[in-house]
Amino acid sequence: MKILIPDTIELDLSDPATSGDEIVVYAVDKPIPGEHRDAEVLVAWRNTSENLADAAKEMTSLKLVQTLAAGPDSVLAAGFGDTTAITSGRSLHDDPVAEHALALVLAAVRRLDVLLESQKAATWNQPYNAEQSNPGTEQLYTLDGAKVTIWGFGSIAGRLAPLLAALGAEVTGVASSAGERYGFPVVAADGFPEVLGTTDVLISILPATPETADALNDEVLRHLPATAVFVNVGRGATVDEDALLAALKEGRLRAAALDVTKVEPLPAYSELWSAPNLIITPHVAGNRPKGSAKLVLANISALKEGKPLTNQVAG
Repeated sequence: MKILIPDTIELDLSDPATSGDEIVVYAVDKPIPGEHRDAEVLVAWRNTSENLADAAKEMTSLKLVQTLAAGPDSVLAAGFGDTTAITSGRSLHDDPVAEHALALVLAAVRRLDVLLESQKAATWNQPYNAEQSNPGTEQLYTLDGAKVTIWGFGSIAGRLAPLLAALGAEVTGVASSAGERYGFPVVAADGFPEVLGTTDVLISILPATPETADALNDEVLRHLPATAVFVNVGRGATVDEDALLAALKEGRLRAAALDVTKVEPLPAYSELWSAPNLIITPHVAGNRPKGSAKLVLANISALKEGKPLTNQVAG
């Protein structure tokens, strides 16, 4: 079996499961070389859309495309045939994304962006100090007692929710079905508006699908209290950026933090850069898929043995 692995990550597939297989490193920003288009397994990580589209068109022997990204949207959009199994990197990014989400939540809740601007201006921000210690507004600056809603309650949320709870937050999840996950209550779409009305922090970890496009829209934002904070570590396609900008400019949202945007890198002309009360990080929440080799090897073994694949999303 020929296995192609990307040049964007060191991936050691030395294992009895790949004994006798040909493992080839390929460039993710160029067409797959002709002599390697007969490969049966393609591992993807940070591939260009052109590279993936070329692979989908030319690599007719592919049996498995394993993306190391938690969200398989770019691979699904490439046009691979129905006979090619596509598996995601779900769970590989749980720890890094949960950690970054927590950092953004704390930065937005405690308004570290405001304090950073004060530092740059060599100003000891007394108004901030007064508001943060005022009994009437001090609750805005802490997670202790805050109602946090996590939209998209998968494995990343399962890692993040206990961290928030450890700081005193009351965590509620939103998913396709109601119930309990990871020990936390979860509501479905019909219960979402009511939960939004009392939410202090809304965290989105939604994947990019046709159903989630612009999921954070004007209607959702108007259900949130004006004192709420929004954080997105999911996908940029899930946010109506015009609606978010309007809410921030009009003071209908206290603050927001985005690790992802619709267009990446975010163009210099984007109004998001200058939006009030907005923190932006350059899609760095994940970037470190942990346990990649183990997942790839497990799926190669399963493919050879005709067993179910882990994280299969298509094919």
